[in-house]
Amino acid sequence: MPGIYDEWPKAQEQIKGYQGALYKSFTSRKDAEQALAKGPASYLRPAGGAGGGSSKKGKKGGTPRSQILWKSLSVDAACSGNPGPMEYQGVDTRSKDRIFHQAFELGTNNIGEFLAIIHGLALLKKQGLDTLPIYTDSATAMVWVRNKKVKTKLVRDSRTEQLYELIERGEAWLKQNSYSNPILKWDTDSWGEIPADFGRK
Repeated sequence: MPGIYDEWPKAQEQIKGYQGALYKSFTSRKDAEQALAKGPASYLRPAGGAGGGSSKKGKKGGTPRSQILWKSLSVDAACSGNPGPMEYQGVDTRSKDRIFHQAFELGTNNIGEFLAIIHGLALLKKQGLDTLPIYTDSATAMVWVRNKKVKTKLVRDSRTEQLYELIERGEAWLKQNSYSNPILKWDTDSWGEIPADFGRK
């Protein structure tokens, strides 16, 4: 059913099994309401449009790869254990060229995904690329960014203090800055692993 959903799992329930379903995330409810009123043509590129990529679908009934916005930043995190040694990176979606990378002694995958999005937003803002989309495959990180708050049970101690300081800086950045970059959910089922994936699965 067309509408605005505050959490990815709720939206996913509405599009599951529907071939050619259209969906997109927005940084504010106001933007989402305006897009809903105008219809998908106002904010989604038509299949086969600019952006390149194959029109083949991954999973049957999934989203065509032609809907990928190739001119974008993709971010991902990897964690050996949860918690465990964690790292995140951002890459050019089309070329997979690494743009940034950070590693930590101890963390969780969701924290890495959150920090990767914040790193991307701050970097793109600094570079004047304030409309470039950011892809993530983490619905949890998208919620944390939208709420400007991380919810984690990771113990704060000497090994995680630096990480917690970055989390707090990220939350503060979100509260002090505005941004226009769309944060989009990468459709792993249809498109395969996100370009920023570390390839350790």
